[in-house]
Amino acid sequence: MINLCGVDISNYYNKVKLILLEKDIPFTEENVLPSQDEALLKRSPLGKIPFIETERGNLSESQVILEYLEEIYPQKPLYPADSFERAKCRELIQHLELNVELHARRLYKEVFFGGTVSDETKAEAKDRLEIGLKGLARLAKFSPYIAGDTYTAADCVAWLHFFMVTLASQKIYGVDMVAAHLPDVASYMQLLETRPAVQKVAADRGAAITAFFNK
Repeated sequence: MINLCGVDISNYYNKVKLILLEKDIPFTEENVLPSQDEALLKRSPLGKIPFIETERGNLSESQVILEYLEEIYPQKPLYPADSFERAKCRELIQHLELNVELHARRLYKEVFFGGTVSDETKAEAKDRLEIGLKGLARLAKFSPYIAGDTYTAADCVAWLHFFMVTLASQKIYGVDMVAAHLPDVASYMQLLETRPAVQKVAADRGAAITAFFNK
């Protein structure tokens, strides 16, 4: 059985968890914090989360894990069968993670962890988010799902990252930058939140956030 390691407050941990749930893959969870402890480095090469433990060994990096799960559990596919449409799904994920969430991540220290982010960093992150979200708006279909008429891995990724980017931009800039550039996002998020797997991840994330900030 797969053992998923990480924490429920991580959107990348929840990305893997949501995929496991949507594909009905049996798995266990282990609460693991990132660190440079030698014991963890033997399990995850950079001491990062998430990672999974399998009968054949460990895998790190959420996108690698996602595509591995798609290959070994093809019964409930989360990628289109058509090669071009599959590539478009991957393209959306790439844009979401590298051109949107990665820039919002620079704000998380202040948004979630009580630190301070410089005005320069805030300005740079905002500029890059503007560019990334405008590009994503050119790709996203919302008909009704982000890649078209079928729920895919791109929706799993979008739901998680939109949540984090919305919170970060509202806190730092006083505006929901996701909604500002993607007018259909509210109804889209509501649609995704009717899914039992999404509801499960949302509930576990909420409980983990509450526990984290009430330590």
